[in-house]
Amino acid sequence: MVSIIMGSDSDLPVMRDAADVLAELGVDFEVSIVSAHRTPQRMFDFARNAHGRGVKVIIAGAGGAAHLPGMVASLSPLPVIGVPVKSSNSIDGWDSVLSILQMPNGVPVATVALNAAKNAGILAAQILGANDVSLQSKVAAFKENLEHGVLEKAARLEEQGYASYRKP
Repeated sequence: MVSIIMGSDSDLPVMRDAADVLAELGVDFEVSIVSAHRTPQRMFDFARNAHGRGVKVIIAGAGGAAHLPGMVASLSPLPVIGVPVKSSNSIDGWDSVLSILQMPNGVPVATVALNAAKNAGILAAQILGANDVSLQSKVAAFKENLEHGVLEKAARLEEQGYASYRKP
């Protein structure tokens, strides 16, 4: 199971993409709010107990100072994927990116691009797929569909020309 957590419900429009891709791939997941700053005890309890509840990978999204992914990684033996979120209190998202990316040695957090929760969901599925051939096949098919989508768009652009091309 994958646990998707975020610091606030304002992060949900971004973090929903992780849930959507996991659902598409048939991966069990849960979604919750765990604020590093406003509910530190909840964060400690979550991080220390997630592996005992059957969670295998944690996706943690946070904006602004973005301490959630790193703090959870410091407390949990599970892989943590950080999603920097460009929030209303963010400086163009760079504060979130750097807060999640620049972890000290010994506390790794895999970090995806700003607002790239979809990539976090795919990465979580790939991590789980390392020991699950069926899931690995689903991830491979998902990526093949990405390729087909690009090839269809390329053919349409070449056929219609750039002036008449409109993104669907």
